Amino acid sequence: FRVAIQRVQKGLLHAYKHRKERKRDFRKLWIQRINAGARLYGVAYSRLMRGLADARVSLNRKMLAYLAAKEPLSFKALVVVAAPRRRGPCLR
Repeated sequence: FRVAIQRVQKGLLHAYKHRKERKRDFRKLWIQRINAGARLYGVAYSRLMRGLADARVSLNRKMLAYLAAKEPLSFKALVVVAAPRRRGPCLR
């Protein structure tokens, strides 16, 4: 019976650890999707996020990743808002 208790305790430990890791994994995935979408318009992820913060756009990474993947025109509008003083290929 002791072995069963130890297995349950270890299972609970892994469940706790993996709940934390799942949050990290999703954040990494969202950042990759946002970066890929931003690179299509010639903007780096860090510059996009800084520009959105400066423009006081308060969308979280989950929503930005969704827009980058499913709503490219909406995402492009956010890129234009985030990088107004950028030189190079025209985003408008």
